[in-house]
Amino acid sequence: MKVQKVGLPAEQVFKTLVVRGDTTGICFAVVPGNAQLDLKALARISGNRKVETVALKEVQPLTGYIRGGVTALASKKDYPVYLDETAILFEQITVSGGMRGMLLLLSPDDYLRAVKGTLGAIVQN
Repeated sequence: MKVQKVGLPAEQVFKTLVVRGDTTGICFAVVPGNAQLDLKALARISGNRKVETVALKEVQPLTGYIRGGVTALASKKDYPVYLDETAILFEQITVSGGMRGMLLLLSPDDYLRAVKGTLGAIVQN
């Protein structure tokens, strides 16, 4: 992720990962660009025993987007969205706009409202 191009710190530029839970199926995990997703924490918050990121070859068929352009804002289906709680530390965050290199700047509250998301601690410490 080329964060320096947008002039924001990496922790303010969020990436959207496609994840599959053993109980609830596909969901999105939205985490800071400099952080690693905590699969166990996401499993707990999403009501699964276990979650795993989907294989790259599945990303486009499931979401309609290629790697680097995945967004929860206009996916093929309205999958559940889990946003890391660090997002609320910022007035605005960036998320993918649906194409590699296209970012949207918006408040965490607006993003959560738009994707009907859940805020939680889902990154490794």
